[in-house]
Amino acid sequence: MSGIGNATATVTIRVKRFAPRPERPNRHASSALRKSASPFGSTRKRPRGKQWSQEYTLRIHPHDTVLDCLLTIKRTLDPTLAFRYSCGHGMCGSDAVAVNGTPTLLCTARVSDYAKQLPHNAHNDGFRRTATVNASAAAHDFATSNGSAIEATENASTNSASAIDVNAAESTAASTQSAPDLGIIELAPLPGFPVQRDLIADIDPMLDQIKRLQPYLQADGKLATTREGKVDVFEYLQKPEQLAKYELLSNCIACGVCEGSCPVFAGGEAFIGPAALVMASRFLNDSRDNAAQQRLDAIDTADGIAACQSVRACGRQCPRGIDVGEEMWQLTTAVRER
Repeated sequence: MSGIGNATATVTIRVKRFAPRPERPNRHASSALRKSASPFGSTRKRPRGKQWSQEYTLRIHPHDTVLDCLLTIKRTLDPTLAFRYSCGHGMCGSDAVAVNGTPTLLCTARVSDYAKQLPHNAHNDGFRRTATVNASAAAHDFATSNGSAIEATENASTNSASAIDVNAAESTAASTQSAPDLGIIELAPLPGFPVQRDLIADIDPMLDQIKRLQPYLQADGKLATTREGKVDVFEYLQKPEQLAKYELLSNCIACGVCEGSCPVFAGGEAFIGPAALVMASRFLNDSRDNAAQQRLDAIDTADGIAACQSVRACGRQCPRGIDVGEEMWQLTTAVRER
């Protein structure tokens, strides 16, 4: 964790956690009690499992990121906490969550920007607070949530012999009493997606919608040739002004922040989502692509660009600086004027 040697403040991380449970067999699958299909098409099944909120108090540097805090929790306090990340530098887009209700990337969210103070009467709200986590108890809870008491005993003995030093965690918690308190940061899974575990959301619906719009170049195959008819270059050449039309759009990392901010998306059942439409806009603005009409036909559907309500919430937190709302408006205009 960066800056841990010069830690100057404490912060409380409140995580909305979820532990899935095995699906029960459907006893009414072939009986008259079976629920009929939804008139709105396929519906997502709500994941079954245990949901609770848990708090961790850490001593950190104000310029640390929320991802730094979660890594410290994972390594020193609670190894059962689940979250997704990869590069840690805002390039892969794999660590999108809701920070204080706002979809963003863990690796770009700084503690000093998101920590907030709560009123004094808001501390007795029923949340379980965890300054230090007993390794054996954490392992037991983790295994019990998966329905295996025997595995809980094995995990408890394994974690007690691991590198998790409970005494060190207690001394860290004691040192936080003298440090200034920055407040609390609330973390939840990315809205609009099914939850797999804790802060890990299933983004497959978004990726399926992107694949549906064929996010790859479809050129006519004509290459520049010399006067003798020989191939001169093997690249599809463009002018700088042609590149400028889609260069920013090509920086989309499919993180899902725009999807989580969109009040219409909700898993892609009624709206294909802004991420897929940004990919379509990227190739519609590419002078090398020759499938413009097919792409416009693909988005001119009931769940395509017509479902966009122009709320423009999708572009407020884009980590790549794309004005997603403006792109939605440009696509709407292109569909209407063709």
